[in-house]
Amino acid sequence: MEFLDSGVTPGHAVHAASSMLEACGFSRVSERDDWRDLPGRFWVTRGRGTLAAVARGSLPPWESGFRIAGAHTDFPGFRLKPRPVRDVEGASVLGVEVYGGPIIATWFDRDLALAGSLVWRDDSGTLRESLFDLARPVCRIATPAIHLNRGVNEEGFTFNKEDNLCPILGGAPAEETLLEAICSICCVERARAVSLSGHLRDCQPASAGGLSGEYIFSGRIDNLAMCFAAIQAVSTAREGACTAVACLFDSEEAGSATMAGAASSFLDDILERLCGEAGRDGLFRSRPLSVLVSADGAHAVHPCYPAKHDKSNRPVLNGGPVMKVNAQERYTSTALTAAYFSECAASVGVSVQSFVSRNDMQCGSTIGPILSTRLGIRSVDAGSPMLSMHSIREMAGARDCDAMISVLRAHFEGRAKIGD
Repeated sequence: MEFLDSGVTPGHAVHAASSMLEACGFSRVSERDDWRDLPGRFWVTRGRGTLAAVARGSLPPWESGFRIAGAHTDFPGFRLKPRPVRDVEGASVLGVEVYGGPIIATWFDRDLALAGSLVWRDDSGTLRESLFDLARPVCRIATPAIHLNRGVNEEGFTFNKEDNLCPILGGAPAEETLLEAICSICCVERARAVSLSGHLRDCQPASAGGLSGEYIFSGRIDNLAMCFAAIQAVSTAREGACTAVACLFDSEEAGSATMAGAASSFLDDILERLCGEAGRDGLFRSRPLSVLVSADGAHAVHPCYPAKHDKSNRPVLNGGPVMKVNAQERYTSTALTAAYFSECAASVGVSVQSFVSRNDMQCGSTIGPILSTRLGIRSVDAGSPMLSMHSIREMAGARDCDAMISVLRAHFEGRAKIGD
Protein backbone atom coordinates (compact mmCIF):
# COMPACT_ATOMS: atom_id res chain seq x y z
CA MET A 1 0.00 0.00 0.00
CA GLU A 2 2.95 2.33 0.61
CA PHE A 3 4.14 1.65 -2.94
CA LEU A 4 0.66 2.35 -4.35
CA ASP A 5 0.55 5.63 -2.44
CA SER A 6 4.05 6.61 -3.60
CA GLY A 7 3.58 5.85 -7.31
CA VAL A 8 1.34 8.81 -8.12
CA THR A 9 2.94 9.15 -11.58
CA PRO A 10 5.15 6.76 -13.56
CA GLY A 11 8.14 8.86 -12.50
CA HIS A 12 7.23 8.59 -8.85
CA ALA A 13 6.70 4.82 -9.24
CA VAL A 14 10.19 4.41 -10.69
CA HIS A 15 11.62 6.53 -7.87
CA ALA A 16 9.92 4.25 -5.32
CA ALA A 17 11.16 1.13 -7.12
CA SER A 18 14.71 2.56 -7.21
CA SER A 19 14.61 3.10 -3.44
CA MET A 20 13.55 -0.53 -2.93
CA LEU A 21 16.40 -1.78 -5.13
CA GLU A 22 19.01 0.44 -3.49
CA ALA A 23 17.96 -0.83 -0.06
CA CYS A 24 18.57 -4.39 -1.33
CA GLY A 25 22.11 -3.68 -2.55
CA PHE A 26 21.45 -2.93 -6.22
CA SER A 27 23.61 -0.24 -7.86
CA ARG A 28 22.41 2.34 -10.35
CA VAL A 29 24.02 2.41 -13.79
CA SER A 30 23.32 4.56 -16.83
CA GLU A 31 22.82 3.69 -20.47
CA ARG A 32 25.75 6.06 -21.06
CA ASP A 33 28.13 3.97 -18.92
CA ASP A 34 30.64 1.43 -20.18
CA TRP A 35 28.96 -1.91 -19.44
CA ARG A 36 32.08 -4.07 -19.71
CA ASP A 37 32.45 -4.17 -15.89
CA LEU A 38 28.93 -4.25 -14.50
CA PRO A 39 27.97 -5.02 -10.88
CA GLY A 40 26.12 -8.26 -10.35
CA ARG A 41 22.90 -6.50 -9.33
CA PHE A 42 21.95 -3.14 -10.80
CA TRP A 43 19.16 -1.04 -12.24
CA VAL A 44 18.97 1.33 -15.18
CA THR A 45 16.29 3.83 -16.23
CA ARG A 46 15.14 5.46 -19.44
CA GLY A 47 13.04 8.59 -19.32
CA ARG A 48 11.14 9.23 -16.12
CA GLY A 49 8.86 6.22 -15.97
CA THR A 50 10.81 3.16 -17.21
CA LEU A 51 13.23 1.00 -15.22
CA ALA A 52 14.97 -2.36 -15.56
CA ALA A 53 16.45 -4.24 -12.59
CA VAL A 54 19.02 -6.95 -13.35
CA ALA A 55 20.38 -9.78 -11.19
CA ARG A 56 23.08 -11.56 -13.18
CA GLY A 57 23.12 -15.36 -13.20
CA SER A 58 26.00 -17.77 -12.65
CA LEU A 59 26.06 -18.74 -16.35
CA PRO A 60 26.25 -16.43 -19.38
CA PRO A 61 22.89 -15.71 -21.04
CA TRP A 62 23.68 -17.67 -24.21
CA GLU A 63 24.09 -20.80 -22.06
CA SER A 64 21.20 -20.29 -19.64
CA GLY A 65 18.85 -17.68 -21.10
CA PHE A 66 17.06 -14.80 -19.41
CA ARG A 67 14.17 -14.92 -16.95
CA ILE A 68 12.24 -11.71 -17.54
CA ALA A 69 9.18 -10.16 -15.90
CA GLY A 70 7.54 -7.10 -17.44
CA ALA A 71 4.96 -4.71 -15.97
CA HIS A 72 3.93 -1.10 -16.55
CA THR A 73 4.12 2.01 -14.39
CA ASP A 74 1.40 4.13 -16.04
CA PHE A 75 -2.33 4.09 -15.41
CA PRO A 76 -5.43 5.70 -16.94
CA GLY A 77 -6.41 9.16 -15.82
CA PHE A 78 -6.01 12.81 -16.78
CA ARG A 79 -2.96 14.85 -17.76
CA LEU A 80 -2.62 18.60 -18.00
CA LYS A 81 -2.82 20.31 -21.36
CA PRO A 82 -0.26 23.01 -22.25
CA ARG A 83 -1.22 26.36 -20.70
CA PRO A 84 -3.68 24.46 -18.49
CA VAL A 85 -5.09 27.21 -16.26
CA ARG A 86 -7.94 29.36 -17.53
CA ASP A 87 -10.48 31.58 -15.78
CA VAL A 88 -14.17 30.71 -16.17
CA GLU A 89 -17.15 32.22 -14.33
CA GLY A 90 -15.11 33.54 -11.43
CA ALA A 91 -13.03 30.39 -10.94
CA SER A 92 -9.78 28.99 -12.31
CA VAL A 93 -10.12 25.58 -13.96
CA LEU A 94 -7.61 23.15 -15.45
CA GLY A 95 -7.54 21.95 -19.05
CA VAL A 96 -6.88 18.21 -19.05
CA GLU A 97 -6.55 15.43 -21.61
CA VAL A 98 -7.87 11.92 -21.06
CA TYR A 99 -4.96 9.45 -20.79
CA GLY A 100 -5.66 5.79 -21.55
CA GLY A 101 -9.11 4.40 -20.84
CA PRO A 102 -10.27 5.49 -17.38
CA ILE A 103 -13.79 4.95 -16.06
CA ILE A 104 -14.31 8.70 -16.23
CA ALA A 105 -17.45 8.92 -14.09
CA THR A 106 -15.47 7.67 -11.07
CA TRP A 107 -13.33 10.83 -11.18
CA PHE A 108 -16.22 13.19 -10.51
CA ASP A 109 -16.70 14.61 -6.99
CA ARG A 110 -13.39 13.25 -5.71
CA ASP A 111 -10.70 15.18 -3.83
CA LEU A 112 -7.93 15.43 -6.41
CA ALA A 113 -4.26 16.30 -6.08
CA LEU A 114 -1.74 17.16 -8.79
CA ALA A 115 1.61 15.46 -9.37
CA GLY A 116 4.14 15.48 -12.19
CA SER A 117 7.51 16.94 -13.09
CA LEU A 118 8.86 20.48 -13.37
CA VAL A 119 11.41 21.37 -16.04
CA TRP A 120 13.80 24.12 -14.96
CA ARG A 121 17.10 25.69 -16.03
CA ASP A 122 20.19 25.48 -13.80
CA ASP A 123 23.08 27.96 -13.54
CA SER A 124 24.81 26.50 -16.60
CA GLY A 125 21.69 26.77 -18.74
CA THR A 126 21.10 23.01 -18.68
CA LEU A 127 17.50 21.85 -18.51
CA ARG A 128 16.70 19.71 -15.46
CA GLU A 129 13.58 17.85 -14.37
CA SER A 130 12.25 17.44 -10.81
CA LEU A 131 9.30 15.42 -9.55
CA PHE A 132 6.58 17.15 -7.56
CA ASP A 133 3.43 16.11 -5.74
CA LEU A 134 0.87 18.59 -4.44
CA ALA A 135 -0.32 15.91 -2.04
CA ARG A 136 -3.48 17.63 -0.86
CA PRO A 137 -6.90 18.35 -2.38
CA VAL A 138 -6.23 21.15 -4.86
CA CYS A 139 -8.98 20.54 -7.40
CA ARG A 140 -12.25 18.73 -8.04
CA ILE A 141 -14.35 17.74 -11.07
CA ALA A 142 -17.81 18.67 -9.83
CA THR A 143 -21.11 17.19 -11.00
CA PRO A 144 -24.17 19.40 -11.53
CA ALA A 145 -26.79 19.25 -8.78
CA ILE A 146 -29.67 16.84 -9.32
CA HIS A 147 -32.00 19.87 -9.44
CA LEU A 148 -30.21 20.90 -12.65
CA ASN A 149 -30.00 17.35 -14.02
CA ARG A 150 -33.30 15.74 -13.05
CA GLY A 151 -32.99 12.63 -15.20
CA VAL A 152 -29.55 11.56 -14.02
CA ASN A 153 -30.71 8.54 -11.97
CA GLU A 154 -33.06 7.21 -14.65
CA GLU A 155 -31.25 8.18 -17.86
CA GLY A 156 -27.65 7.84 -16.65
CA PHE A 157 -24.92 10.36 -16.01
CA THR A 158 -23.59 11.86 -19.25
CA PHE A 159 -20.96 14.52 -19.90
CA ASN A 160 -18.87 16.10 -22.63
CA LYS A 161 -15.19 15.22 -22.35
CA GLU A 162 -14.06 18.68 -23.45
CA ASP A 163 -16.58 20.97 -21.79
CA ASN A 164 -17.36 19.19 -18.51
CA LEU A 165 -14.03 17.61 -17.50
CA CYS A 166 -12.60 20.81 -16.05
CA PRO A 167 -11.18 20.40 -12.54
CA ILE A 168 -11.89 23.52 -10.47
CA LEU A 169 -8.56 24.71 -9.11
CA GLY A 170 -9.45 27.82 -7.11
CA GLY A 171 -10.62 31.39 -7.32
CA ALA A 172 -9.39 33.28 -10.38
CA PRO A 173 -6.61 34.00 -11.14
CA ALA A 174 -4.66 30.92 -9.98
CA GLU A 175 -1.98 30.25 -12.62
CA GLU A 176 0.89 31.96 -10.80
CA THR A 177 -0.20 30.52 -7.46
CA LEU A 178 -0.03 27.01 -8.93
CA LEU A 179 3.42 27.54 -10.45
CA GLU A 180 4.75 29.05 -7.24
CA ALA A 181 3.47 26.10 -5.22
CA ILE A 182 5.15 23.61 -7.60
CA CYS A 183 8.44 25.54 -7.61
CA SER A 184 8.40 25.67 -3.82
CA ILE A 185 8.05 21.87 -3.59
CA CYS A 186 10.91 21.41 -6.07
CA CYS A 187 13.08 24.06 -4.32
CA VAL A 188 13.40 25.89 -7.65
CA GLU A 189 13.20 29.65 -8.12
CA ARG A 190 10.13 30.68 -10.09
CA ALA A 191 12.30 32.48 -12.67
CA ARG A 192 14.08 29.19 -13.49
CA ALA A 193 10.89 27.26 -14.29
CA VAL A 194 10.47 26.45 -17.98
CA SER A 195 7.56 23.98 -18.28
CA LEU A 196 5.79 21.21 -16.44
CA SER A 197 3.81 18.01 -16.91
CA GLY A 198 0.98 17.24 -14.55
CA HIS A 199 -1.24 14.27 -13.67
CA LEU A 200 -4.44 14.39 -11.65
CA ARG A 201 -4.52 11.87 -8.83
CA ASP A 202 -6.87 10.81 -6.08
CA CYS A 203 -5.98 12.08 -2.61
CA GLN A 204 -7.39 9.05 -0.77
CA PRO A 205 -4.61 6.65 0.28
CA ALA A 206 -4.66 2.90 -0.19
CA SER A 207 -6.43 0.99 2.57
CA ALA A 208 -7.04 -2.55 3.76
CA GLY A 209 -10.71 -3.46 3.27
CA GLY A 210 -13.14 -6.26 4.01
CA LEU A 211 -14.20 -7.56 7.42
CA SER A 212 -10.86 -9.34 7.91
CA GLY A 213 -8.62 -7.01 5.89
CA GLU A 214 -8.66 -9.45 2.99
CA TYR A 215 -8.88 -6.75 0.29
CA ILE A 216 -6.91 -3.74 -0.84
CA PHE A 217 -8.81 -0.64 -1.98
CA SER A 218 -6.67 1.84 -3.90
CA GLY A 219 -6.03 3.68 -7.09
CA ARG A 220 -3.33 2.51 -9.50
CA ILE A 221 -3.50 -1.20 -8.56
CA ASP A 222 -3.41 -1.68 -12.35
CA ASN A 223 -0.51 -1.98 -12.71
CA LEU A 224 1.59 -0.80 -9.78
CA ALA A 225 0.72 -3.98 -7.87
CA MET A 226 2.57 -6.02 -10.51
CA CYS A 227 5.45 -3.52 -10.58
CA PHE A 228 5.86 -3.98 -6.83
CA ALA A 229 5.70 -7.77 -7.16
CA ALA A 230 8.36 -7.81 -9.90
CA ILE A 231 10.78 -5.55 -7.98
CA GLN A 232 10.23 -7.39 -4.70
CA ALA A 233 10.79 -10.73 -6.44
CA VAL A 234 13.96 -9.80 -8.32
CA SER A 235 15.51 -8.13 -5.28
CA THR A 236 14.91 -11.14 -2.99
CA ALA A 237 15.49 -14.02 -5.43
CA ARG A 238 18.45 -16.30 -4.85
CA GLU A 239 21.09 -16.37 -7.57
CA GLY A 240 20.43 -18.94 -10.24
CA ALA A 241 22.02 -19.93 -13.50
CA CYS A 242 19.83 -17.52 -15.50
CA THR A 243 20.07 -13.74 -15.53
CA ALA A 244 16.90 -12.23 -14.00
CA VAL A 245 15.45 -9.00 -15.42
CA ALA A 246 12.45 -7.10 -14.04
CA CYS A 247 11.41 -4.35 -16.46
CA LEU A 248 8.83 -1.67 -15.70
CA PHE A 249 7.62 0.26 -18.73
CA ASP A 250 5.86 3.58 -19.14
CA SER A 251 3.19 4.28 -21.81
CA GLU A 252 1.33 0.93 -21.85
CA GLU A 253 -2.07 2.57 -21.51
CA ALA A 254 -1.27 4.73 -24.56
CA GLY A 255 -0.05 1.86 -26.75
CA SER A 256 3.65 1.55 -25.71
CA ALA A 257 4.97 3.22 -28.90
CA THR A 258 7.31 5.67 -27.16
CA MET A 259 11.07 5.90 -26.62
CA ALA A 260 10.68 4.23 -23.21
CA GLY A 261 7.62 2.05 -23.84
CA ALA A 262 7.50 -1.70 -24.37
CA ALA A 263 7.75 -1.16 -28.15
CA SER A 264 11.03 0.75 -27.74
CA SER A 265 14.56 -0.66 -27.92
CA PHE A 266 15.08 -0.37 -24.14
CA LEU A 267 14.87 -4.03 -23.15
CA ASP A 268 16.50 -5.22 -26.39
CA ASP A 269 19.46 -2.93 -25.71
CA ILE A 270 19.85 -4.18 -22.14
CA LEU A 271 19.73 -7.87 -23.10
CA GLU A 272 22.27 -7.39 -25.89
CA ARG A 273 24.65 -5.46 -23.64
CA LEU A 274 24.34 -8.17 -20.98
CA CYS A 275 25.70 -10.61 -23.55
CA GLY A 276 28.99 -8.68 -23.48
CA GLU A 277 31.59 -9.71 -26.02
CA ALA A 278 29.24 -12.36 -27.43
CA GLY A 279 27.14 -9.44 -28.70
CA ARG A 280 24.15 -10.04 -30.91
CA ASP A 281 25.12 -13.64 -31.54
CA GLY A 282 24.97 -14.23 -27.78
CA LEU A 283 21.57 -12.55 -27.68
CA PHE A 284 20.28 -14.69 -30.54
CA ARG A 285 21.53 -17.85 -28.78
CA SER A 286 19.87 -16.78 -25.50
CA ARG A 287 16.40 -16.33 -26.98
CA PRO A 288 15.35 -20.03 -27.24
CA LEU A 289 16.39 -20.47 -23.59
CA SER A 290 14.54 -17.43 -22.26
CA VAL A 291 11.05 -16.92 -20.80
CA LEU A 292 9.06 -13.73 -20.24
CA VAL A 293 6.24 -13.29 -17.72
CA SER A 294 4.11 -10.32 -18.75
CA ALA A 295 2.56 -9.30 -15.43
CA ASP A 296 -0.58 -7.16 -15.60
CA GLY A 297 -3.81 -7.11 -13.61
CA ALA A 298 -6.47 -9.72 -14.46
CA HIS A 299 -10.26 -9.54 -14.28
CA ALA A 300 -11.75 -11.28 -11.25
CA VAL A 301 -15.32 -12.50 -11.55
CA HIS A 302 -17.69 -9.83 -10.21
CA PRO A 303 -20.32 -11.20 -7.80
CA CYS A 304 -22.84 -8.64 -9.08
CA TYR A 305 -22.00 -9.16 -12.78
CA PRO A 306 -21.17 -12.90 -13.06
CA ALA A 307 -22.52 -13.12 -16.62
CA LYS A 308 -19.58 -11.02 -17.83
CA HIS A 309 -17.28 -14.05 -17.44
CA ASP A 310 -16.70 -17.33 -19.25
CA LYS A 311 -18.64 -20.15 -17.63
CA SER A 312 -15.58 -22.27 -16.77
CA ASN A 313 -12.84 -19.70 -16.15
CA ARG A 314 -13.87 -17.47 -13.26
CA PRO A 315 -10.92 -16.09 -11.23
CA VAL A 316 -11.69 -14.93 -7.70
CA LEU A 317 -9.94 -12.44 -5.43
CA ASN A 318 -7.36 -14.11 -3.17
CA GLY A 319 -7.48 -17.21 -5.39
CA GLY A 320 -3.93 -16.80 -6.72
CA PRO A 321 -2.35 -15.49 -9.95
CA VAL A 322 -4.37 -15.64 -13.15
CA MET A 323 -3.01 -16.86 -16.50
CA LYS A 324 -4.66 -15.02 -19.41
CA VAL A 325 -5.47 -16.78 -22.68
CA ASN A 326 -6.88 -15.50 -25.98
CA ALA A 327 -7.31 -17.33 -29.29
CA GLN A 328 -6.62 -14.11 -31.22
CA GLU A 329 -3.26 -13.96 -29.38
CA ARG A 330 -3.88 -10.64 -27.68
CA TYR A 331 -2.31 -12.48 -24.77
CA THR A 332 0.88 -14.49 -25.24
CA SER A 333 0.13 -17.56 -23.12
CA THR A 334 0.55 -20.90 -24.88
CA ALA A 335 0.08 -24.43 -23.55
CA LEU A 336 3.85 -24.63 -22.95
CA THR A 337 4.30 -21.25 -21.25
CA ALA A 338 1.13 -21.71 -19.17
CA ALA A 339 2.49 -25.06 -17.98
CA TYR A 340 5.80 -23.36 -17.17
CA PHE A 341 4.05 -20.69 -15.07
CA SER A 342 2.01 -23.37 -13.29
CA GLU A 343 5.22 -25.26 -12.49
CA CYS A 344 6.74 -22.11 -10.99
CA ALA A 345 3.61 -21.66 -8.88
CA ALA A 346 3.53 -25.31 -7.77
CA SER A 347 7.16 -25.08 -6.64
CA VAL A 348 6.15 -22.48 -4.03
CA GLY A 349 2.72 -23.92 -3.17
CA VAL A 350 0.63 -21.30 -4.99
CA SER A 351 -2.62 -22.08 -6.82
CA VAL A 352 -3.15 -20.68 -10.31
CA GLN A 353 -6.36 -19.52 -11.99
CA SER A 354 -7.19 -18.78 -15.63
CA PHE A 355 -9.05 -16.10 -17.56
CA VAL A 356 -10.47 -16.14 -21.07
CA SER A 357 -12.98 -13.66 -22.49
CA ARG A 358 -16.48 -14.64 -23.53
CA ASN A 359 -16.85 -15.01 -27.30
CA ASP A 360 -19.26 -12.07 -27.36
CA MET A 361 -16.86 -9.71 -25.57
CA GLN A 362 -13.66 -8.17 -26.93
CA CYS A 363 -10.44 -9.01 -25.10
CA GLY A 364 -8.00 -6.39 -23.85
CA SER A 365 -4.23 -6.65 -24.28
CA THR A 366 -0.98 -5.64 -22.59
CA ILE A 367 2.80 -5.48 -23.09
CA GLY A 368 3.22 -9.26 -23.50
CA PRO A 369 2.50 -9.48 -27.25
CA ILE A 370 4.63 -6.39 -27.94
CA LEU A 371 7.65 -7.68 -26.03
CA SER A 372 7.38 -11.28 -27.21
CA THR A 373 7.13 -10.15 -30.84
CA ARG A 374 10.01 -7.71 -30.53
CA LEU A 375 12.34 -9.97 -28.56
CA GLY A 376 11.49 -13.35 -30.09
CA ILE A 377 11.09 -14.82 -26.59
CA ARG A 378 8.36 -17.17 -25.35
CA SER A 379 5.95 -15.49 -22.99
CA VAL A 380 3.02 -16.02 -20.66
CA ASP A 381 0.54 -13.30 -19.67
CA ALA A 382 -0.47 -13.43 -16.03
CA GLY A 383 -1.55 -11.13 -13.21
CA SER A 384 -3.31 -10.88 -9.90
CA PRO A 385 -7.12 -10.74 -10.07
CA MET A 386 -8.87 -7.43 -9.40
CA LEU A 387 -12.20 -5.61 -9.66
CA SER A 388 -13.03 -2.10 -10.94
CA MET A 389 -10.03 -2.07 -13.30
CA HIS A 390 -9.42 1.48 -14.63
CA SER A 391 -11.60 3.07 -11.96
CA ILE A 392 -10.11 5.84 -9.84
CA ARG A 393 -10.48 3.34 -6.98
CA GLU A 394 -9.74 -0.33 -7.67
CA MET A 395 -9.98 -3.49 -5.56
CA ALA A 396 -7.66 -6.49 -5.16
CA GLY A 397 -7.06 -9.42 -2.84
CA ALA A 398 -4.46 -8.81 -0.13
CA ARG A 399 -3.20 -12.42 -0.22
CA ASP A 400 -2.69 -12.33 -3.98
CA CYS A 401 0.22 -9.91 -3.57
CA ASP A 402 2.45 -12.40 -1.73
CA ALA A 403 1.36 -15.18 -4.08
CA MET A 404 2.50 -13.27 -7.18
CA ILE A 405 5.79 -12.30 -5.56
CA SER A 406 6.47 -15.95 -4.73
CA VAL A 407 5.73 -17.14 -8.27
CA LEU A 408 7.87 -14.43 -9.88
CA ARG A 409 10.70 -15.23 -7.46
CA ALA A 410 10.50 -18.90 -8.50
CA HIS A 411 10.58 -17.75 -12.14
CA PHE A 412 13.70 -15.65 -11.56
CA GLU A 413 15.41 -18.46 -9.66
CA GLY A 414 14.79 -20.95 -12.48
CA ARG A 415 12.65 -23.32 -10.39
CA ALA A 416 10.86 -24.57 -13.52
CA LYS A 417 12.55 -25.79 -16.71
CA ILE A 418 11.44 -25.25 -20.28
CA GLY A 419 12.99 -26.91 -23.33
CA ASP A 420 14.47 -24.95 -26.24
